Amino acid sequence: MTYKMTFERLVAIRRALHQIPEPGFHEFKTQNMILSELSQMDLTNKLEIKRWESGLFVKIPGSNPEKTIGYRADIDGLPMKEETGLSFASTHEEMMHACGHDFHMTIALGLIAKLLTHNLKNDVVVIFQPAEEGPGGALPILKSEEFKPFRPDEIYSLHIAPELETGVVSTKPGTLFANTSELFIDLKGTGGHAAYPHLTEDMAVAASHFVTQLQSIVARNVAPLDSAVVTIGKMTAGTKQNIIADSARIEGTIRTLSDETMNDIKSRIEGIMAGIEASFRCTASLDYGSNYCQVYNNDPLTSEFMRHIQDQRTAKLHEADIAMTGEDFGYFLRDIPGMMCWLGVDSLTGLHTPTLNPNETALETGVNVFTEWILFRDEHE
Repeated sequence: MTYKMTFERLVAIRRALHQIPEPGFHEFKTQNMILSELSQMDLTNKLEIKRWESGLFVKIPGSNPEKTIGYRADIDGLPMKEETGLSFASTHEEMMHACGHDFHMTIALGLIAKLLTHNLKNDVVVIFQPAEEGPGGALPILKSEEFKPFRPDEIYSLHIAPELETGVVSTKPGTLFANTSELFIDLKGTGGHAAYPHLTEDMAVAASHFVTQLQSIVARNVAPLDSAVVTIGKMTAGTKQNIIADSARIEGTIRTLSDETMNDIKSRIEGIMAGIEASFRCTASLDYGSNYCQVYNNDPLTSEFMRHIQDQRTAKLHEADIAMTGEDFGYFLRDIPGMMCWLGVDSLTGLHTPTLNPNETALETGVNVFTEWILFRDEHE
């Protein structure tokens, strides 16, 4: 029986993947589901498939390859409880595909199925990358020995955009996404009874002062025409209302459009931390966690892609604004010429929310756009 990637099959794949979100480097159910789908479409055993950690490298060999064209899809979920009420909601407690990676994987599978029906001249490699949400899979892939035979000469990817209408593709040459760094700060002091504050060093108060001072960095240490974000998303301290906290933890993120500004902000954070240690007679430790470089689209390839979209009319083209979102696809683009774009999915709620519900008709748009683009790149240098 001939395998056919219909819209109904795309929807079925997406819904099955949506039910099994997994954390970074633990996406083994996801990996097996992708392998199962690949085995059904690879009727002539043409594909070259290599497992890497919990991800996959998939090569479609060309008839007379002069280059390798790459496409990347991220595969991990987010640690949050889904609240969509969908019949195909996550079956993994406290995990959800709240960043659209179920869409990204499905589009990549649809792309492979479509390309297998064409006689490609050049090799095409599709990377199913684990751990984009953290700690980051792109950089380890680029450094791995296993990747060398699959390394492309140019590379592409997409990310769903809930705020854009279905059928829209949006991108721009140059910087698309920001540099990002996680931020984890631990404070240690002397706790004690609430009735004897003079015998303690209150880490709830110390953490509160720290967070307030962090908010002055962008306002007073970043040039007004530059852009940066320092956001604290989580703060914990103490165990009970009548116990003065002996420890506190602050968790956040830093976003900048330049490496220089990122370094300046980190230096300022470290200066504030030293001041907090002196002021509150405590000790502090700092961890920057995962750091992602900016997504910087290759100018000639992105400009050509945008013209191609307008010529082919497979989607409506919007020119994107720079976003302060982070994506470790930036590491691929730092080493390999390529581009990332937004794909409109018209969801009422945004990325990383428990009610994200993308419009599934965007699956076909994504598959068609990148099938046509890779076929175009296959014929042109």
